[in-house]
Amino acid sequence: MEQENTTIEINTRLGRRSVDTSRIITFPRGLVGFEDEQRFVLLQIRPEAPLLVLQSVQSPQLGLLVTDPSCFVESYNPKITDADLALLGVESLADAGILVTVTIPQGAPEKATVNLTGPIFVNHVTCIGVQIPQNDIAGPSKVNLYATSASPSPTDGRAAQGDAKPDE
Repeated sequence: MEQENTTIEINTRLGRRSVDTSRIITFPRGLVGFEDEQRFVLLQIRPEAPLLVLQSVQSPQLGLLVTDPSCFVESYNPKITDADLALLGVESLADAGILVTVTIPQGAPEKATVNLTGPIFVNHVTCIGVQIPQNDIAGPSKVNLYATSASPSPTDGRAAQGDAKPDE
């Protein structure tokens, strides 16, 4: 007998949302700076936007703007240990989605950057996530969203949406 999915109502940075509990991502170690926050959900901002909000289920004020790095960086190969792969429950990075945080300075959206030093890896089958700081990145640690050749326009739909499976 198949188990039914349940929905819960949570307060978010985007307002009150219904969330399918099967889409809640558990971060056993939390996120950098938010180690006590372990349950998050991906929320879509707009269907055509490549940006998502990684929203804490417990804390409405904690929502991180994230994106699929391949939308903005052509070659990004973060490192992950065998132990972290085991924690995620995957055999290789090909089996996990990768997200990076986005910073948009107040009043200066043209200076928005993706942070490549703290990738977030997610196994979308088991809904387990882990953030792994990168200490020896070859190349820049941040990339301007609008200054790369891989950069989509703000209305381009190339995002982690297929992999990330955000709640709407």
